[in-house]
Amino acid sequence: MSDDKNPPLPDLETDVELVPSQDGGAPELEADAAKSAAELEAVFDVPVHVSAVLGRTRMDVGNLLRLGPGTILELDRKVGEAIDIFVNNRLVARGEVVLVKDRLGVTMTEIIKAERA
Repeated sequence: MSDDKNPPLPDLETDVELVPSQDGGAPELEADAAKSAAELEAVFDVPVHVSAVLGRTRMDVGNLLRLGPGTILELDRKVGEAIDIFVNNRLVARGEVVLVKDRLGVTMTEIIKAERA
């Protein structure tokens, strides 16, 4: 039984090709890819939860209650190692911490392709 109320979703698994711009600037999306992006406009303002995880540690509740300003926690990562970037609790990328003016930011260095079941 087909549902005529909902149009088919665009195929997001296809590769997007970049076409060199006419003015020598940044590459542009191919016309078909730009059209697909326009079709997704309805979800552009759907909120998602993004987390950048520097590392993890495990401790007892007693030690957790003794934490205070200046406490140093040893994490499971080394200095310079990539951090994990999660969207809605799903690992989507790895990246590096960067300083932007007086704030910390994250630059993505690797996109993690999810395996579909």
